Parts: sequence; structure tokens; C-alpha cells
Amino acid sequence: MAKNKLLRMDNVGIVVESLDDAIAFFTEIGLKLEGRATIEGEWAGRVTGLGSQNVELAMMVTPDGHSRLEISRFVSPPTIADHRTAPVNSLGYLRVMFTVEDIDEMVARLRKHGAQLVGEIVQYENSYRLCYIRGTEGLLIGLAEQLNNK
Repeated sequence: MAKNKLLRMDNVGIVVESLDDAIAFFTEIGLKLEGRATIEGEWAGRVTGLGSQNVELAMMVTPDGHSRLEISRFVSPPTIADHRTAPVNSLGYLRVMFTVEDIDEMVARLRKHGAQLVGEIVQYENSYRLCYIRGTEGLLIGLAEQLNNK
């Protein structure tokens, strides 16, 4: 029997308090809003294990069309934990990393949306300039600028 193979990674999910603020922030990074929807009912809760739920979500897509970010706001049931400001060495899913053309320009633009550098922008060998920022709602975002293509 042939081994089942992975086809693709579909998306990464992030739960937020303000869908509009998150859409604006990730639009500033360069993602495009692919669509918004409300998902509710017992059928959805069978997937998540939460029972009956009401979730507003937005699907954002990268410019190349290959990667998606699903941003969700739970109307019900209410959120029960908040890991947004957890430090980098916390267990579990932590951050999303984006490759950008000009890291300094991107950080300056995101600061206008309240983003703050976690540490500083650093250079890794002759390959990348990297940083972590706290974006909208304290979400941890990684930014990388590839240097060897310049």
C-alpha cells in the first residue's frame, strides 16, 4: 500500500479580539483579505471540540497565493486562555514569520499600527536580517529580509 502523502499546508490560525484591527495589521504587512465569514453551529463544534460555536473569521493570503492566515474571533464560546504575550521560549505555537523586501521600512510602517520590536533587528551571517515584533494585540510576528538576493 502506498504511503499517503502530504499535499500542502493550508493555513495557520490565530485567534484575536478585534478582527478588523488584525485585518488592518496583516494587510499592512502585505497579506490580502481573501474573504470573511461567520461559522456557527454544532457541526463546527464537532471539528473543534467546543460544541456549539459562533466564530467570525477572515482568511488572509500571501502575495504569492501559497500561504494563508486564518484570523478568528470567537463570539461564543468565549476565549478561556490568552497566550499572545507569552515569551519566545513558551511551549506551543508561537509566531508567524514573514519574509519582507525591506525590514527597516516594514518595521517603521508597522510601528504606526502599534507594533514594537521585541529585541532588535539583527543580521545572521550574510544571509538574513531578522527581528521579532509584537503586533496588533501583542501577537508575536517574525520578519526576515533575505540579503543574498541583493
